[in-house]
Amino acid sequence: MNPTDAPWPQIEAAIRAAAGSDFRIRDVRPVAGGCIHDAASVAGGGERFFVKRNRADHADLFAAEAAGLDELRTGPALRIPAPVTHGTVGEQAFLVLEFVDLYPLTGEAMAVLGEALADLHGIVRDTYGWDRDNAIGATPQRNAPHGDWTEFWRENRLGYQLELAARREPALARLGEPLVTGLAGLLAGHRPEASLLHGDLWAGNVAVDADGRPVLFDPAVYFGDRETDLAMSELFGGFSPLFFEAYQGAWPLETGYREVRRDLYQLYHLLNHFNLFGGHYGHDARRCIERLRAAL
Repeated sequence: MNPTDAPWPQIEAAIRAAAGSDFRIRDVRPVAGGCIHDAASVAGGGERFFVKRNRADHADLFAAEAAGLDELRTGPALRIPAPVTHGTVGEQAFLVLEFVDLYPLTGEAMAVLGEALADLHGIVRDTYGWDRDNAIGATPQRNAPHGDWTEFWRENRLGYQLELAARREPALARLGEPLVTGLAGLLAGHRPEASLLHGDLWAGNVAVDADGRPVLFDPAVYFGDRETDLAMSELFGGFSPLFFEAYQGAWPLETGYREVRRDLYQLYHLLNHFNLFGGHYGHDARRCIERLRAAL
């Protein structure tokens, strides 16, 4: 999707209506880094916005992302880009966000992020899930509310990803089936609070702003076990020991996380990456399943 193909006059009008300003686009610059949506910054008259675009059938995903960012903005210690507007124009959907200049995390910011994430996880609800479904990457993510964490993870997370995996590699899905039936054993005695989660906490979705304040973006929000965010942060690297030490100091993790639950929660993301991209993620998912089956 080329920036020159964008319906900029209609997006400009939507920004003006939402921001209550006389904004006019004078400059459009592509923004690299995403693998799903086209992204650009638009600027004019001292104002700048971040715009994502995709096919019109992504409109619901953009609406869910905007709602997720608004949900995360209830946590005061982190900077979350503010949604401005979203909608469709012809065959394209768009999402407009506050533009934030992003910089790599420093050591000090890693510690601040750890404490701030613990604060975010302190925002809790009575049930697991969320008010609407959203997406993890380009995969639909089911968030139907549950009062039981094991059932939520079985039906909305692990079971669903294995269903998708069966279409690409049935043998991998069959290997994972005992985890679905044995999930109560893997999570025995674990009754986490339903914490507000980023949901896709890898290093590519975290940065700092010009003031050094940690910034989270591209969420897959829901309420669930806070350990799922920590497990994702450990899956692909990029977070220093200062981050984990600060989080642990603010809210220590419970026994069993590193022994069993980290693998269980990382498996969701490994299966999702396999379902999206194939390749070595299938091997990684298989090894993770084998470790978990040994723990049953």
